[in-house]
Amino acid sequence: MESQNISNEELNLSCGNSLIDNDFDPKNFIHYCDLAEYVVKSAKLTKLPVIGIICESNLEDIGEIITEKTVIPYSKIPGFKRMNVPNNQGNMIFGNIGEKNVACFQGRFHLYEHDMDMILCTVPIRIFSLIGCKGIIISNTACGIPDKVKNDDLMLIRDHVFLPGMSGKSPLIGLKDERFGKTFVSIHNAYDKIFRNVAKNVAKKINLHLHEGIYAMCGGPHYETPTELRLFKSIGVDAVGTSIANEITVARQCGLRCLAFSLITNTCSLDSDTAIKVYQEEVLETSKNVTKTICEFIRETVDTLTI
Repeated sequence: MESQNISNEELNLSCGNSLIDNDFDPKNFIHYCDLAEYVVKSAKLTKLPVIGIICESNLEDIGEIITEKTVIPYSKIPGFKRMNVPNNQGNMIFGNIGEKNVACFQGRFHLYEHDMDMILCTVPIRIFSLIGCKGIIISNTACGIPDKVKNDDLMLIRDHVFLPGMSGKSPLIGLKDERFGKTFVSIHNAYDKIFRNVAKNVAKKINLHLHEGIYAMCGGPHYETPTELRLFKSIGVDAVGTSIANEITVARQCGLRCLAFSLITNTCSLDSDTAIKVYQEEVLETSKNVTKTICEFIRETVDTLTI
């Protein structure tokens, strides 16, 4: 799909001007419309992005592969001043990857940094939908389950276990405006098979070992106990983290096609008596070591996708 010329009518953004800097209400659909209109006008876009990308602070270099870009710091976006992003690396970026127009949120809103507010932490997904994106690519760092994956592996997500969602913390709860989408959303084939096949072919092309597996999302910020990890392993989980599944759930409500992957930055111990301590510094170091390869993978995948 080629990028399209923008019009407010096409994007359905003519919803008023209700958004005040620190007054963003994640349950108010009109606020999303105003926010989407604000970033489109600020970036002076003439064409719609077709793909949205989310990269957390450990993988912020993904945003640097975008060319002809316009960068809007989160601090300049109304309502975003309340967002906590590690390392102050928070930007919304518009530009190109290959021949495709893209939008990127460089810096994720983690649940444990926002009082477990599921709706607030999925704001970027709804913005992608409103500004014209048809598909998304999202990434994170995760802990690998022994005998499943190893450090530095890149894991393409085939399906997920959304633990907070299973315990009543769905990002779809409390949204009464029907414009948000259907309440009862199917998550079957949430991770688009065609997108995954493209990603696997790209990995072969660039000689990247790409593991395909099941991801489990917990709330964080604490790491999981060995017993919890053994439970996950018993049901087929390959890696565990604290994001993605909530974003994918909202993306499916919005009708977006999804591709997601996790960088395995550490592997866990399943023995309570010999559990290995995990240090955030190790996670950051692993991320730095493989960033170049991940950026090449994303660039080639975006350029190859038909959407």
